[in-house]
Amino acid sequence: MPTEGRPFKVLGVQQIAIGAPDKQRLHTLWVQLLGLPVTGHFRSERENVEEDICTIGHGAHAVEVDLMQPIDAQAKPAVHSTPLNHIGLWVDDLPRAVEWLTAQGVRFAPGGIRKGAAGFDICFMHPKASAEFPFSGEGVLIELVQAPPEVIAALA
Repeated sequence: MPTEGRPFKVLGVQQIAIGAPDKQRLHTLWVQLLGLPVTGHFRSERENVEEDICTIGHGAHAVEVDLMQPIDAQAKPAVHSTPLNHIGLWVDDLPRAVEWLTAQGVRFAPGGIRKGAAGFDICFMHPKASAEFPFSGEGVLIELVQAPPEVIAALA
């Protein structure tokens, strides 16, 4: 597997997304008991998600902990069916990362590059491989997140 000439760099963990049928129990643990501040909220019918965005750390070293529940428990995507829903990784050049990884045989989820809940451009690596794309998250949904300039400078 070629690693030379990789046109992007993974800089660090951007988020950990945790799903449940009802986010209130997650909120009790992460916010009330562990003390994480809620720094935002996100709702998307298209993504079938209602989430509280919490934060650990500050600045470029901040990591989101997204507490998610489905808007409709019977609809897809089922953000609660895997409790550790996905991890997000900061990358320094998202379009080049997606292009290069796709050329290496990595499968991406439908939807392409788009704005995520925190306002950054994102794209998801599919958790399952296919005949056409033999590489995947091997059961884990992986979100690639375009790092803003200050995060690139701090983590590069």
